[in-house]
Amino acid sequence: MRYLWWLIRCQPWRVLRGSLLGTTWMIGLSARPYLIARAVDDGLRAGDDRALALWVAAIIVAGLALSYVGTMRHRTMTFIREDAKARSAEVLLRQLSRIGAALPRRVAAGEVATVGGSDINWTAEVLTLSGPGVGAVIAYGVIAVVLWSISPMLALCVLVGVPVVGLAVGPLLRRLERAESVYRDQQGALTARSGDIVAGLRVLAGVGGRDLFARRYAARSQDLRAEGYRVGAVNSWIDAATVAIPGLFLAAVVWLTARMAVSGDVTIGELVAVYGYVATLIVPVWFLMEGSYQLIRGRVAARRISDLLNVSPDDVGGPGRRWPGTVPDARRPGAPAAPAGPTDLHDPVTGLTVRAGRLTGVAADDPAAGVALADRLGRYVVSATTWGGVPLTGVALDEVRARIVVADHDSYLFAGTLRDILRPPGGEDDADAVGEDDADAGGEDDDRIRAALRVASAEDVVDALPAGLDTPIDARARTLSGGQRQRVRLARALHTEPEVLILIDPTSAVDAHTEARIAERLHAARAGRTTVVITTSPLLLGRADQVAHLSAGRITATGSHADLLDHDVDYRHLVARGSEDPDIEQPADTEEAYR
Repeated sequence: MRYLWWLIRCQPWRVLRGSLLGTTWMIGLSARPYLIARAVDDGLRAGDDRALALWVAAIIVAGLALSYVGTMRHRTMTFIREDAKARSAEVLLRQLSRIGAALPRRVAAGEVATVGGSDINWTAEVLTLSGPGVGAVIAYGVIAVVLWSISPMLALCVLVGVPVVGLAVGPLLRRLERAESVYRDQQGALTARSGDIVAGLRVLAGVGGRDLFARRYAARSQDLRAEGYRVGAVNSWIDAATVAIPGLFLAAVVWLTARMAVSGDVTIGELVAVYGYVATLIVPVWFLMEGSYQLIRGRVAARRISDLLNVSPDDVGGPGRRWPGTVPDARRPGAPAAPAGPTDLHDPVTGLTVRAGRLTGVAADDPAAGVALADRLGRYVVSATTWGGVPLTGVALDEVRARIVVADHDSYLFAGTLRDILRPPGGEDDADAVGEDDADAGGEDDDRIRAALRVASAEDVVDALPAGLDTPIDARARTLSGGQRQRVRLARALHTEPEVLILIDPTSAVDAHTEARIAERLHAARAGRTTVVITTSPLLLGRADQVAHLSAGRITATGSHADLLDHDVDYRHLVARGSEDPDIEQPADTEEAYR
């Protein structure tokens, strides 16, 4: 409810205007029954044609005015809802950016998709209560006062009957809230599962698991459908009650008024007016009941949005980090300063020490353990990792990101030209100040891009594109093959030229000959700079200055690739792929062996 109230406070004048228009429109609905009653009593019954014409003209004017007010009310409420949607989308997008790399570990992709796709809309719909909802309450009071002037008994029927209608629907609304919450949670989980299946569809097809996951997804879909039927059943009862109960209420009041007209307690015009008042009252009653239904759905949706907004990133900011997500100031007293130059990284969890200026290969028997190691070395999770003896967690996050780059082999590729994809953030020339220096900078940047492409053995990717580096590439680069995408990602990481580069399986989708070229060129290009390659490729490991075997979460052996092949049986079994007998020693010069 606090989140819904915040959406209202963000646009107070528009909400106030909507409330005034909604109230005017609702009360205006009750004006026409009064005018019709006067036309009947003062015109028809009295036989006064002039009075009848005046009252009919007043009815026409009231109808036109009511139409205009109704149009402006609907327009204003549309503005309010769209503004609320835009604000919710903005704060969610900002929150997702703030969480950053911790997002996939904290929130399922399906949850994010569900919140952004439908919960924002349901939350915005609740703001309808700020216009017609307020007007409905005021119109209810006005009609009760008008009826009191005709008959206190009729006024009491209205004053008591409308709350009874609300009490009759209340249990259904509470049941709907429970069913809606369960349904939305299951929907988010199923969306997350579908996203995982689609993302790994090629892998699933390769290992023969596509049918298994399809059957599991179908079973979960059936469960969600059954839960949807529960929500639909409750919703159908509410929709039926929204129409039936006010209709029964109208019939009872009209029957009572007709009896009073027969006994002479009210006139024929007043009978018509009472029917019009009560029929008009159905509109605010319907708005209140519909608004209550919207409030239930909106509360469920707002709760899910709030849960996502309350997710804080992993506490990688160190002591004194200010919420939400602000990076610590390295100048803050007591904050550890980043190392002045290249230095060692040490991970106490595995016992790995990454020597500065060297290419370190890490062969992990569990791929997840390798990814977790990269997250700790890149400070994407809270850990005791040190950088030159300084706790990595305490160093300013922006400095860590500028000097340590973790490159996943399956990282996202945004849409744009190939040059834009490969150019690091902030590397784009200023289009407003084009000069000789800018041209030189652009040429130097292209030289760096081509150098990175060469190391990644991706020159053929550029050559195959119709406009070379200026060729537009769609999101995720779906027009490229898997191996081409992987080499583009590697070239993008190399182009940043970070002080520390951590690569996760950078050649898993390329052939052996290409992998050999990449291994040789990577070793030469990163000479003297700290590089970590997490892989089981013997070609890459053979070019590493030092290789560490990560087994059962700990570094069990270190040395050169050849030494580990000779003395570590588990390592030999792990990396000697493609050999009929893994116990056969691999040549030290694996590239020459492939030749």
